[in-house]
Amino acid sequence: MRRAFIVARRSKASDTSPNPRVGCVMVKGGRIIAEGAHRRFGGAHAEPMALHRARERARGATAYLTMEPCSPFKGKKTPSCAETLAARGIKKVVCASLDPNPKVAGRGVAILRRAGITVELAENWTAEAEKLNRGFFSLMRRGRPWVILKTALSLDGKAASASGKSRWVTGPNARAEVHRLRAQVDAILVGAGTVLADDPALTAHGAGKNPLRVVLAGRRALPKKARVFDSAAPTVVYKPKGSAGLRAVLKELSKRGVGTLLVEGGPTVHAAFLRAGLIDEAKVFLSPKLLSGADDPNTAPRLKSPKIGVYGDDWLIDGVVS
Repeated sequence: MRRAFIVARRSKASDTSPNPRVGCVMVKGGRIIAEGAHRRFGGAHAEPMALHRARERARGATAYLTMEPCSPFKGKKTPSCAETLAARGIKKVVCASLDPNPKVAGRGVAILRRAGITVELAENWTAEAEKLNRGFFSLMRRGRPWVILKTALSLDGKAASASGKSRWVTGPNARAEVHRLRAQVDAILVGAGTVLADDPALTAHGAGKNPLRVVLAGRRALPKKARVFDSAAPTVVYKPKGSAGLRAVLKELSKRGVGTLLVEGGPTVHAAFLRAGLIDEAKVFLSPKLLSGADDPNTAPRLKSPKIGVYGDDWLIDGVVS
């Protein structure tokens, strides 16, 4: 099963979304005979990819899958993997999780068992399966994306200098990591204040596919020439009111197939999502700078060679100011 997850992670979440990443490993006689992964939305699933490579050796083999094979349902674009496995004479199927899609959940397993195939649910791998496709599971179970809060703060808890400048709080390596993160999610969200203050492009900067850009508009008009409205990626604008409004935005995004949403800010937007209980995960970048009283993040005092100590759930960051 571990190998099946390795195979599944070869695909990018942004390429298969809104469908899940799935890995399939076929074993016969104690040896791996074929592997397959779902590479892109609308493309072949992991099971037929592995079956194609296994050819006649598939008969009598055991298939290890990171998710239950799909069953037929109205509107489905690809053949049923459960039926395909049964037709090729697979002897046993081991799944890390059932498919959370209510159109499939348990039906793929039922097809296999009716065909005389032994099916085993590897429950010790279920949490890993949900982690692999957290956006897909969130869409299927909650009808909204998995929401990740991302923020960059100075050591004294500031997201911007005294003059309001917030570029750049963190260094180039941290910013490169943010670009990689953007390439892994379906959409990125900021408030109007961030657009007006920083004019961000909200792209992956070459790290991968650019996400859908989402802006929560306020009272002030957004500049028509703002970089967020360029041709690099689609942009949608919403004007939510309160927690109910934010939930409505997430519902609308789910209809667009957004399984993972990165909320980059600013502080007002972060606070609104936190108050509404809509944050599932947080990524906090800490810079060794001290922004209180500084006019520019780039020239603010910083700690030299900071060291980090861990005290329970807390950290102590210590260094000499330079």
